[in-house]
Amino acid sequence: MSDASPTPAAAQPAASGLPQDRELVMKVIPMPADCNANGDIFGGWVMAQVDLAGSVLPARYVKGRMATVAVNEFIFKQPVRVGDILSFFAGIKRIGRTSITVQVEVFAERYSAQGQYVKVTEASLTYVAIDEQGRPRPIPA
Repeated sequence: MSDASPTPAAAQPAASGLPQDRELVMKVIPMPADCNANGDIFGGWVMAQVDLAGSVLPARYVKGRMATVAVNEFIFKQPVRVGDILSFFAGIKRIGRTSITVQVEVFAERYSAQGQYVKVTEASLTYVAIDEQGRPRPIPA
């Protein structure tokens, strides 16, 4: 019997083309109900998923309510299709007194080409910490 254990996922080499300087914050598979008339996934559906993924890292700093205040940039690079496995990578670009700007990159593993990644979307979003009345508040130190 071998004493060797399987290599933990964190120790495995990263898939080529995926960002090494960002954190994987979400994975999702779009379904037929998310399609437009052309059979591609609605851009608005992708935008909603990016907003969710983008909020993961700021939540660690804000420690309370926050709101999306700006979509600074949003680029659709490739269509998203039913069955694609979407991986959302996020990184903090800037932390201000009340706001945090995040860069999100979305990669698709096509249903028929598992293990091969293509960047489908990239975006920059800004979130602001808010109090119970919805007013901006300082981000805790």
